Amino acid sequence: MPDLTTTYLGLKLKNPIIASASPLSDSIASMLRLEEAGAAAIVMSSLFEEQMAWEGDALEHYLSFGSESYSEATSYFPELSDFNIGPQEHLHLLTQAKQKLSIPVIASLNGSSPTGWTDWARLAQEAGADALELNEYYIPTDLQMTGSEIEERYLAVLEMVRKNVSIPVAVKLSPYFSSTANMCKRMVDAGADGLVLFNRFYQPDIDLENLEVVPTLVLSSSNELRLPLRWVSILYGRIKADMAITGGVHTASDVLKAMMVGASATMMASEILRNGYGSIGTVLTDTIAWMEEHEYNSIEQMKGSMSQIHVADPAAFERANYMKMLHSWKPKPRYISS
Repeated sequence: MPDLTTTYLGLKLKNPIIASASPLSDSIASMLRLEEAGAAAIVMSSLFEEQMAWEGDALEHYLSFGSESYSEATSYFPELSDFNIGPQEHLHLLTQAKQKLSIPVIASLNGSSPTGWTDWARLAQEAGADALELNEYYIPTDLQMTGSEIEERYLAVLEMVRKNVSIPVAVKLSPYFSSTANMCKRMVDAGADGLVLFNRFYQPDIDLENLEVVPTLVLSSSNELRLPLRWVSILYGRIKADMAITGGVHTASDVLKAMMVGASATMMASEILRNGYGSIGTVLTDTIAWMEEHEYNSIEQMKGSMSQIHVADPAAFERANYMKMLHSWKPKPRYISS
């Protein structure tokens, strides 16, 4: 049978499918089902900056109390019965997950401002996280803020987190930077061990009956895979960081394409939410079948084989592909019945 193992953030994974941060990773029961279904690692549901701001006073206490006792640090977390507050409950869940699961557990921090909330990265590490995913989600609405200022803001958050932890850190990035490749390089230079491409920016909708702005959740489709495929292919072999593709991973074909352009792992959520835990096993079975049919012995063998530095036509990932695609469309013949 083909070898599906891969390495992401220094973690050896039994296959390239990671359950990404979602409601499926906010309970022990659900995380155990993800592991049983075949997930190679789990990114816990995100801990948000807004939640952490509620516990500033408690944070100062727990960062200083017993800080010299790293190996025993998790024993200082309050019991949920005493502190029924979001962030502490989240850290307690992380500790439980590490005790009960045999696969890597990646903590997720979601925020945007370079403030003290990044200190929670250290608490996540002490709770047992194998790695950290930094999800910087920021919508710049200030008309005076320049692109360079936005980039510096992102880098400042990473640098503050990097100072607080020794575990691997991956950054989940937006595709909307003016120079995506340069921003990815700068993130790696600033200490990112991995890049997750790309963050999905959920857009609000308008309720015409109640005249309200409402949040709308739309699950991804495989069509969304093309954007991260392009950028992982361009970056592979040019930056010293692992890359994971998220958004649009639904089928074995999606996983195989991601590996071929150079990703170390793929992250799934929408497919599992839509079709259940068993969809992980289906994707893995179909991946193995395709590899056997096409005589691939391992994921490592195919990794990067279709990246820009290895394909016969590197321009296919650049402007030439855009021109070719636009000129390839032809109207379908219309038949008029007699």
